[in-house]
Amino acid sequence: MHFVDEAPIYVEAGKGGNGIVAFRREKFIPFGGPNGGDGGDGGSVILQADRNLNTLVDFRYTKHFKAQNGHSGMGQQKTGSAGEDLVILVPVGTTVTDTDTLEFLGDLTEHGQKLVVAQGGRHGLGNTHFKSSRNRTPRQCTPGEAGEERNLMLELKVLADVGLLGLPNAGKSSLISAVSAARPKVANYPFTTLYPNLGVVRVSPESSFVMADIPGLIEGAAEGAGLGIKFLKHLSRTGLLLHVVDIAPPDESDPVDSIRIIEKEMEKYSDELLGKERWLVLNKIDLLPAEEAQALCDRIVETIGWSGPVYRISAAQREGTEQLVRDISYALEAKRQAQFAADDAEAVAVARRQVEEDFDF
Repeated sequence: MHFVDEAPIYVEAGKGGNGIVAFRREKFIPFGGPNGGDGGDGGSVILQADRNLNTLVDFRYTKHFKAQNGHSGMGQQKTGSAGEDLVILVPVGTTVTDTDTLEFLGDLTEHGQKLVVAQGGRHGLGNTHFKSSRNRTPRQCTPGEAGEERNLMLELKVLADVGLLGLPNAGKSSLISAVSAARPKVANYPFTTLYPNLGVVRVSPESSFVMADIPGLIEGAAEGAGLGIKFLKHLSRTGLLLHVVDIAPPDESDPVDSIRIIEKEMEKYSDELLGKERWLVLNKIDLLPAEEAQALCDRIVETIGWSGPVYRISAAQREGTEQLVRDISYALEAKRQAQFAADDAEAVAVARRQVEEDFDF
């Protein structure tokens, strides 16, 4: 399956049904009067998040979506049936933008969440509504309104707790393979990873988190070089970034330079991304003697002035990965608890303000 994370589509809501002009014609009932019914409302176009989808590939060829029109009214004050809404399933994590107005319409982050992106047209009125003491035989009605039409851009940002960041061949795919059931392609050449991979990391039967691996970055990515810059948006939702570094690259380049390259491209892309919590993961320590690997790791940390958490691992040998996973789990749980406390405090503050307004304190 192709991974598609952007898709332009055109949506058109249904037109409202027309109201009609009709008069009552029954035996023994003279001057029956108007009885034209209203039309039905047009159907709306609705996007609904579905956790069973993980790509926008379905929109690669089908780009035009139209909801059903409402039906016209009928005599005997019968209202026309409403047009059916058109529900379009999209992956969880899809954002929606109107490309004509650049208006951000919504973000579908939960399974089953719905977003109306094109409102159906209102129904027209039958001549019954225009009856008055001065106009007992109205011959006027109103047509149904047109439904909304929009050109939309759907953009998928994968939902993950932890994101992997680094140069090509740093060992990101090996790491996600070592700690989860994900099986991305692993090879000894650049850009083995061509699209994001998600893996569920199970720490215990009751605890797990989602890890995302994106294609590696290279210098100049912010100007369009390589593949990674296209997928950096997928890291914008993560709570924690793991900066994976190859301490023994085949080209004998300095790992310090590779760290600075990534930081520079992150800064060009987004200050928000650069400001996210980031842990340094020094990978492939199995390729050097233990003392030499330790000395090199110490030099890297000292040279870049790193003050955050540092982990020395071998993803291929699963050395150090268990401790890394446990610490990630603890950190994510602490973040969740802090968020719960902040939400509770905000709820209390809102309730207090409402009471003060109600009782004019």
